Amino acid sequence: MIGGLFGDIHPSIFWGILAIILAAAELLAPGVFLIWVSLAAALTAGAVLLLPIGEPFQWLAFAIFSALSISGGRLWYLARPVEPEDPLLNDRTARLIGRTVVVTQAISHGEGRVRVDDGSWPVSGPDASTGSYVRITGVSGSILTVEPVPEMPGIASLPPGQT
Repeated sequence: MIGGLFGDIHPSIFWGILAIILAAAELLAPGVFLIWVSLAAALTAGAVLLLPIGEPFQWLAFAIFSALSISGGRLWYLARPVEPEDPLLNDRTARLIGRTVVVTQAISHGEGRVRVDDGSWPVSGPDASTGSYVRITGVSGSILTVEPVPEMPGIASLPPGQT
């Protein structure tokens, strides 16, 4: 089949060309997968160049080299995980922990609301009056856990009823 498709080229040239095409495809659509299949094609080219093996065994060698290179690549990446620059990037609620916010609905019997950026969030925590400052200490589902913050110098509290 290889000889029939490409004339009288040596099978190692076919496998070498396939390796180059797969490596180029990896560059165009990166996903760190095709590079391992490209490596398998290159190894098959080397095996065909060194050993006189028939076409069915070339495909078998390619399949084995593919499985080994993909498994090896997976193990290599698992041993060297890439740490994100900002682990909280897509975790909005976790990013809120530590922020100081204003109570918009008095916290009474452990429940109230605070203003965070352009939204209002339900909170649980010790009683606090409207306009007082609280610090977000945790998150449980969509409910923020808060603790009171002493009066902040230079910042006036909101009058009751104001948000």
